[in-house]
Amino acid sequence: MNLAALLTSAGINIAVCVVLFLLYSILRKQPSNVNVYFGRMLTISKRRSDLFNLERFVPSASWLVKAWRTKEEDFLTVGGLDSVVFIRMLIFSLRIFSIAAVICVFIVLPVNYHGQTKDHPGIHDESLEVFTILNVHEGSKWLWTHCLALYIITTSACILLYFEYNHVTRLRLAYIIGSSSNPSHFTIVVRAIPWSPEGSYSDSVRKFFTKYHASSYLSHQMVYRSGKVQKLMTDAGKMCKILKDVSVEQSHRPDLFHCGMSGGATDSFKILTNDSESVKGKSSLIDNSLGGRKKVCAAAFVFFKTRCAALVTSKVLHSSNPMHWVTDMAPEPNDVYWSNLWIPYGQLWIRKLATLLATIAFMLVFLIPVTFVQGMTALKSLEKKFPALKGLLKKNYVSQVITGYLPSVVLIVAFYIVPPVMMLFSTVEGWISRSQRKKSACFKVLYFTIWNVFFVNVFTGSVISQLSVFSSVKDIPAQLANAIPAQAKFFMTYVLSSGWASLACELMQIYPLLCNYFRRFILRKGRYNDSLSFPYHTEIPRVLLFGFIGFTCSILVPLILPFLLVYFVLAYFIYRNQILNVYIAEYESGGQYWPMIHNTVIISLVIMQIIALGVFGLRKSPIASGFTIPLLIFTILFNEYCRQQFHPLFKNQVAEILIDMDQKDEEAGRMEEVYQQLHTAYCQSPLTPDVSCSFGCSTRIEGDINPDPENVKPPGLIHPVLARVPVRGISDVIAWFFVLFSFQGRNPAKLIRHGMSPSTVQNLGRSKMSVLLGRN
Repeated sequence: MNLAALLTSAGINIAVCVVLFLLYSILRKQPSNVNVYFGRMLTISKRRSDLFNLERFVPSASWLVKAWRTKEEDFLTVGGLDSVVFIRMLIFSLRIFSIAAVICVFIVLPVNYHGQTKDHPGIHDESLEVFTILNVHEGSKWLWTHCLALYIITTSACILLYFEYNHVTRLRLAYIIGSSSNPSHFTIVVRAIPWSPEGSYSDSVRKFFTKYHASSYLSHQMVYRSGKVQKLMTDAGKMCKILKDVSVEQSHRPDLFHCGMSGGATDSFKILTNDSESVKGKSSLIDNSLGGRKKVCAAAFVFFKTRCAALVTSKVLHSSNPMHWVTDMAPEPNDVYWSNLWIPYGQLWIRKLATLLATIAFMLVFLIPVTFVQGMTALKSLEKKFPALKGLLKKNYVSQVITGYLPSVVLIVAFYIVPPVMMLFSTVEGWISRSQRKKSACFKVLYFTIWNVFFVNVFTGSVISQLSVFSSVKDIPAQLANAIPAQAKFFMTYVLSSGWASLACELMQIYPLLCNYFRRFILRKGRYNDSLSFPYHTEIPRVLLFGFIGFTCSILVPLILPFLLVYFVLAYFIYRNQILNVYIAEYESGGQYWPMIHNTVIISLVIMQIIALGVFGLRKSPIASGFTIPLLIFTILFNEYCRQQFHPLFKNQVAEILIDMDQKDEEAGRMEEVYQQLHTAYCQSPLTPDVSCSFGCSTRIEGDINPDPENVKPPGLIHPVLARVPVRGISDVIAWFFVLFSFQGRNPAKLIRHGMSPSTVQNLGRSKMSVLLGRN
């Protein structure tokens, strides 16, 4: 591949990016697309539609200015600590690769280009190999420039990593201190509760903690596997989103709590407590309201009087049998992944082993598209495999597009199935929080992409024919030193297509945009209104992959660094804009992604140095090889220092901070208020917090619970007759679903207009619901 083919690929991607950027600056101004490009802001306030004006159709760069001026404190408020960690990763990448680009482009690249004493043709006809270290002849005294660049890049990366780790650690401590009312600080998750024939699981939990933690134990809440009811509630969530805009004036009785999944038609409001009657089914709102059969799981949320007591209890081994009474700190209420709480604890190790084997098998299967992509980069192999294309491939422009652009596009399309598969594997593993599940998927996607995009492409492209590479481990650095410069063309085009073009597509939000137009203009069902959370499991691996490629190729193929620098600049602006306007922070991990980011950078530096050892060995420069070994040792020691200094603060809670928070709350008299919030914090409902609170979940009820039907304002999508029927809970919503099922989709409003009272229609739905759930 020559420089002209690389410029062809760059030109195509630049044109795609410019067109998409211009389209975005116009489409974001259209009122019909406000739900696509301002989804987060719509959850805060309703945006008014602007009147028609020609300015809406003129491209502008105002979004770039806003993304640039927004401060870190604003991102903490808008997207949480995880979004700030993601932005800090981009800032670190910008800084280190700016340094690397200056050093390698102005010092290393000229040495590579003039490494061989030969006449150079026109710059556009030059092969990319003349810009790599392979063009430097053996034993050249100029190899010290590569060693110097290696030292500068490694030292700069370690210094920047230290300051970033320190900064993120301080942000995490401030996040813990700032979330003083977080109920997860008082709560632990207990799993593998042993079965006792003398009583229920709830009785076992109460007896165990009142006996061994009597001074700190407050109460507990069992976890229920609701089965059919849970599925119906999930379906009812969409209707609840419609009904949440209904304004209901309520004045309620004091000192009562209402869980959003109950919603009975009477004045009685109940919660799942540690009373034995609730466990045996006498006061379960699931049974009373929905007629279903609840199934108690061997898991519970246990509440404590202080944060320190909860922390100490979560870290203690409670039984001589390690498979009984397994405890851990509870995730935040919005972060709980309820379905995995039902999994028996004894199955977890089997599930993790099975997912590990499935991930390895998936990586082996993925060798097929990677090998196919490498075959496309070689023009001679294409002519042999497809003789019919021989005449077409002789055309210069066609060969440049096929060998320089299409391989990376094919690999990108194949990689679209990786994140969903890895998310499925992480779900099967049994993580009990959504953030842990996404973090596990992020880890899998990261090392899956690094393995397939980098190592598999290198070996299948130039080393797989030399089977001796696998016979001796000591030969691997030398083989990589030869193979990576030879694959420079693929890495550069991959940065252009998977980097630049993917950022433009991220900015455009192509899939939500198409769904919005399809719903509005074809189905006539209104706007596309699915809320999106930031896809950390896809974006963090992508950014880290490009950082990995940049480190390993910096001194070998310096020409790749300007393309990477452009990618990180675009990513900085685009992701800041998306966090501000598009994505909703439903939950977060508290900055838990940073240790993975730090470890990946360290691995990249170590592999870069190992490859440099092989390079200097092949080029017969023992002095440069000798100077690289101390740098490798320094990097490993630096990582160990950071692991001892910072990592424990991400792995464990700080008792000192929690005790101080307990003392401040006790002095201020806020403990009773915190205790009252604990009972409704972990409400086992699939609805989002804003929807569930609209129907009473996690709210303090005071006064009359029956709203006046005349004061209920019907939203636009609800029939006026049905809007007069008070909906006090999810069970009422589900009852209307069963009315539809019972009368073959007939509108319940017609039944009301024909003389049937709303309460009768609702009771019909309840009876049908009870019959169906009773059979299950």
